[in-house]
Amino acid sequence: MALWAGPLSIGLIPAAAQTPDQSQPPPQAPALQAPAPGPTVAVLQGLDKTTARVSRFDAPVGEPVKFGTLVITVRACDKRPPEETPETAAFLEIDKTEPGAEAGGEKRVFSGWMFASSPAISALEDPIYDVGVLDCKTADTASPSSGSTGK
Repeated sequence: MALWAGPLSIGLIPAAAQTPDQSQPPPQAPALQAPAPGPTVAVLQGLDKTTARVSRFDAPVGEPVKFGTLVITVRACDKRPPEETPETAAFLEIDKTEPGAEAGGEKRVFSGWMFASSPAISALEDPIYDVGVLDCKTADTASPSSGSTGK
């Protein structure tokens, strides 16, 4: 007599059906479909405070993008699915090149997550520029870059 065998031992399934048949291989799990590609382009908005010019531009993940004297590199971009509370966040590394500095003379002025819904939580503190996250998109839905190189 077998010891406790769980809910199967209460008579719903005959005891002979409870023991696995060793002659047949276990059933294979159905093949999983590949998940849809994640966001690979961050839509950013930059403000040049000296000229009051607002620029909206796409920044592909992993590729540096220039905005004025800033070099912005998006390391990750995350957007919640539509059925959840809307939120978009991007991990940005922002370096500032000083005018007249030699090559590689960049200074890190920001590194962290920025949130589209709450830009003041984690903001770039710079006297000339403001940068914020607007959206994350996949590369195939991204529009051609409408960014400004800033002057």
